[in-house]
Amino acid sequence: MVPRDYRVRREPGATHLERDTSMAHILVIDDEPLVRELLKALLESAGHQVTVAADGDAGIAEYRRRPADLVLTDLIMPGKEGIETIRELVQGYPGIKIIAISGGGRLDPHGYLGLAHKLGAARTLAKPFERRELLDTVAELLAE
Repeated sequence: MVPRDYRVRREPGATHLERDTSMAHILVIDDEPLVRELLKALLESAGHQVTVAADGDAGIAEYRRRPADLVLTDLIMPGKEGIETIRELVQGYPGIKIIAISGGGRLDPHGYLGLAHKLGAARTLAKPFERRELLDTVAELLAE
């Protein structure tokens, strides 16, 4: 019997059991409605199930209700911003997979993204990023 979230891949002379990353549950946290919906549509078009939240507090509450396979969070948001959100999620859920995204606001995004990485974001992406870059990053992290 194949465990949930896994699939069998057969090659001549070998059979492999590998994690199926094509249908992951992803939580997107971003305060900009257009960005949230764009990310949701992009990830759903790649076969993922997506839940969205408008800020860090709502994102953490949603994760507690229904843990996701991966969290994609913006860093610059009103209320509980992304750095605090990452810190809280990592403390409460060791091993959580997080991708931090940021355009940097008034500052260079790499400073915020570097801090996010130090606090537990497994990957970071500076806005704007290409569709393929996001999907590849998601697939790589889910495969780990």
